[in-house]
Amino acid sequence: MTQAPRISVSAVPASALAQAPAPGQPPVTVIGVPAVRDDDGARVSEGVPATLSVGGREVGLTIDPELARRRGFGAKASEVMVVIGSDPAAPVVVFVGCGDHDEVDLDALRAATATLVRSAGRSGALAVLVPGPLASQAAGDGSDATREAVQAVTEGGVLGAYRYLTYKSEDPAGRVEQLLVAGMDIDPDALAEGVRRGVVVAEAVCLARDLVNEPPSAMTPSVLARIAGEQVATRRGVTLEIWDGARIEVERLGGLLGVARGSAEEPRLLIARYEPDPGGGEMPHVVLVGKGITFDSGGLSLKTAEGMTTMKTDMSGAAAVLAATSACGDLGVRVRVTAIAPVTENMPGGRAIKPGDVLTIRNGKTIEVLNTDAEGRLVLADALSLAAEMRPDAIVDLATLTGACVVALGTAVAGVMGNDEALKARIDAAAKRGGEATWPLPMPKAYRSHIDSEVADMKNIGKAGSAGAIAAALLLERFVDDLPWAHLDIAGPARSDEDSGVLAKGGTGFGVRTLLALLEGYGAGAGEGAGADAGSGV
Repeated sequence: MTQAPRISVSAVPASALAQAPAPGQPPVTVIGVPAVRDDDGARVSEGVPATLSVGGREVGLTIDPELARRRGFGAKASEVMVVIGSDPAAPVVVFVGCGDHDEVDLDALRAATATLVRSAGRSGALAVLVPGPLASQAAGDGSDATREAVQAVTEGGVLGAYRYLTYKSEDPAGRVEQLLVAGMDIDPDALAEGVRRGVVVAEAVCLARDLVNEPPSAMTPSVLARIAGEQVATRRGVTLEIWDGARIEVERLGGLLGVARGSAEEPRLLIARYEPDPGGGEMPHVVLVGKGITFDSGGLSLKTAEGMTTMKTDMSGAAAVLAATSACGDLGVRVRVTAIAPVTENMPGGRAIKPGDVLTIRNGKTIEVLNTDAEGRLVLADALSLAAEMRPDAIVDLATLTGACVVALGTAVAGVMGNDEALKARIDAAAKRGGEATWPLPMPKAYRSHIDSEVADMKNIGKAGSAGAIAAALLLERFVDDLPWAHLDIAGPARSDEDSGVLAKGGTGFGVRTLLALLEGYGAGAGEGAGADAGSGV
């Protein structure tokens, strides 16, 4: 797999823009200026000066109200206005809307910077101004608020610049060569650390996108295992264990083996482990589980031709948990993390499982397969059984699991279900911090009968047209042994059909930012009693 090219990012004080670029560095060709809305219309954010020296030239940074009116620029979220001055050698100024001045948050900063990167042309450097007052307002209270705002700006820039070009002969759009995050009245250490962390998080998201965007015949289970060895296991604090088909059979992973039977490609089970640097006392243990169907034809319950066109995306859960684990060391996460990814294709070969077959999962429970296109829950059942055996403090799984969740929540929001309210609350807070939309869905006990089977412990589908996302989650719940567990159905937001905000068309890497925010928050109290006995709650 060829990694999609990344944009270069640097932290600089805005005052340093007055100097000529260092040898080998591109000149600043675009200045990005945050703008907000108030009762009088669009204006630049508080803390932005009227002029700024850039490369020895004075550049005006105020918004002309009449020009804004003629252009229809009202500083709405991600709205831009380009102003070219009389000096052809001076940088172009791009004002970008951040929305109402009293509602600017971290996600607004991400989206604004992503928009700037896409609007900044094909060469040179883009300098994005980050005034201290705007950063403090967006991030809210807290000792790390300014750093978090800078991190959000950086994430937006890197993610907005993402393009998957491996199979393109040329880049049709192009982009600026470098992003300069220019702090104004921001502590230099907070600026530098915010940029560093933003790059780490965004690079992890881009890794997940790369894995998902690769064509399915080039991203088979064995190839994914190899790439995980190259790009995940080489990261700080991370080790990787790979089970081949023979080991999977010895370990009695009947769900994974059953789904893999119709494919000529042998399955794999990946177990990535992150161990923090020693010291600080006992640390909690969180297990992440990600569905890794590298291509889903539906098996004998065959999808339509149109329904298959995006099914390389069905490994998005595995990509997210592996990518998140890869970034833990560089973010200093104080949690022991295990990522489990059951990986296979779901194909209709001559040995494929048939509707009516019964599979035995690792924990001994049996599932009647009535629809081979509901395969994700079969491989997750094995992985969750393994996770439960580790007796962690929490289990979180991510899967592009059900079309029913897309019907309920659309393509921008992931459904969250689980058996532990405290863990779900942590995920909600982490998703908000990471800028990813989630929504809680119930798991009524009355619906448990939807997956009752006449011949096995359960069946792999619920009642037709009724609570499909919930039925899938209720099946998964039977394999976590009452440990704190949460399930994210990411079938909607795992893929985007357009470039919008921080999203690029194709795989989105959804879940990576939420998982990293969850793990960082989870480990904040490590060494202070955070490592509770397994099953005691979170």
